Amino acid sequence: DRRPAVIFVTAHDHFAVEAFDLDAVDYVLKPVAPDRLERAIERALARRGGQGGKASEWLSELWVPHRSELLRIDVGQVSRIDAERDYVRLFVGEPGESARTYLLLQTIAGLEQRLDPSEFIRIHRSTILRRDAIRGLRHDGLGVWSVELEGGDALRIGRTYLSKVKAMAGR
Repeated sequence: DRRPAVIFVTAHDHFAVEAFDLDAVDYVLKPVAPDRLERAIERALARRGGQGGKASEWLSELWVPHRSELLRIDVGQVSRIDAERDYVRLFVGEPGESARTYLLLQTIAGLEQRLDPSEFIRIHRSTILRRDAIRGLRHDGLGVWSVELEGGDALRIGRTYLSKVKAMAGR
């Protein structure tokens, strides 16, 4: 079944029953809260992933606005993701000075749920890293751990995420 997943976004609640009779995924009332729309989209993606057999549950690409166009970014090219309020900044390319950055309207928590955990790891409430961009872990002797990146940068590991990062390193 290749029917599109439909989400109604409207200011009128009186069409809701009819929308669900038409097999709508969700019905969102205006003004739209970003987290409400995000849940509706996740529901549509989950429904689409449940159909059609072996569709991957993990993101393979992101479409990001850049000047007057939308660019397709292969998730495999993303080395780092930083939270900036309701946005995320994607670092595309090798870690360090050569990485290009793009801003995407998406929460870091919402994006984390859609990324393959075998490829990405959250190290801080505001940072997700591609696992193969990590060169090593460093401890300052005072309880603070950092991730050392291939490009030479070091990023602090949040206490909440430390055990998961250490487990990745087999510790």
